[in-house]
Amino acid sequence: MVDTKDDRRVAVIGLGRFGGSLAIELTRLGCEVLGIDVNPKRVQRFADELTHAAVADSTDSEALAQLDVPAFGRAVVGIGSDIEASILTTSLLSEFGVQHIWAKAVSRQHGRILERVGAQRVVLPEYDMGERVAHLVTGRILDYIEFEDDYALVKTTPPAEALGKQLGETRLRKRYGVTVVGIKRPGAGFTYATPDSVVEAGDVVVVAGRRDDVERFAEIV
Repeated sequence: MVDTKDDRRVAVIGLGRFGGSLAIELTRLGCEVLGIDVNPKRVQRFADELTHAAVADSTDSEALAQLDVPAFGRAVVGIGSDIEASILTTSLLSEFGVQHIWAKAVSRQHGRILERVGAQRVVLPEYDMGERVAHLVTGRILDYIEFEDDYALVKTTPPAEALGKQLGETRLRKRYGVTVVGIKRPGAGFTYATPDSVVEAGDVVVVAGRRDDVERFAEIV
């Protein structure tokens, strides 16, 4: 059976500080974002910034179905203050068959429960800021760290054009403005990249550069 869900469509449920910042960042990254919150004032605040925004009780399966949430490939549960709603919402998303569910937890115990009811990734806000998580939710970037002066370090998969060649021959730095600083081969640890290093299929690379440049590089297939 072919999966028709679009991974560039993300439902963000709970538009508080975490969910709101994440939803805006996902929109900036080119995703179609549906923001959902039970609080009309929050929804109104984000109505002009997101692709879609709706007032709804996320523990109501009929309400989520009417918003077409089951058709989304990815969802983030940003509810923090109401632990019961957080767990019920995550469970409903899992029952709907949403493939990638991220959920905010207020404690490690809460996080373990979320994992049991269907969350593939639990986010503890003290460790993961909304902007960073937004890059990971899109799928191509495996990890993302942003520094001052618009500089970022990402872990991603290498594009096809770089496979089987020495890094010095690919001219990635000149073409895309990024520098490959490390390579991880399946079953092995990371090694520092040199101009003579060869990137193979299945490798993971660590790339550094300006934020916009590394984001564009991570989207190259």
